[in-house]
Amino acid sequence: MFIALVVLHVLVSIFLVLVVLLQAGRGAELGAAFGGLGQATYGRTPTTPLAKLTTGLAVVFMVTSLTLAFIANERPTESALSPSAMAPQSGTAAPGGTPPAAPATAPAPAAPAQTAAPAAPAQPAAPTAPVLPQTDAPARK
Repeated sequence: MFIALVVLHVLVSIFLVLVVLLQAGRGAELGAAFGGLGQATYGRTPTTPLAKLTTGLAVVFMVTSLTLAFIANERPTESALSPSAMAPQSGTAAPGGTPPAAPATAPAPAAPAQTAAPAAPAQPAAPTAPVLPQTDAPARK
């Protein structure tokens, strides 16, 4: 139902754009460019079938827009960044069709023998760029 409504909405929007582009604009005559009243001078113009089609498509567009908004609000969605989506699920198969392998645990290494050697003093890291003094004086030429 939702996908059919989306397809209908897209088709109606495409047809609505095409029908609006087919119509002549109001005041498209030369008199409107020089301050004339255009079609308003002669009173109300008769409704054309193209105008009726535009109105019908606009009504269908609004109805499908509202319906899609209500349906999308009621559908439960889960974000890709939600905690349940981020947590690994146990018992699921890997994309290759094989079950995930259990992580191998290596035996803990034996502790090294402690000697009474003195620790070497820590040396500061060498600067990567020379530090220049900050002055407010203008540069000399």
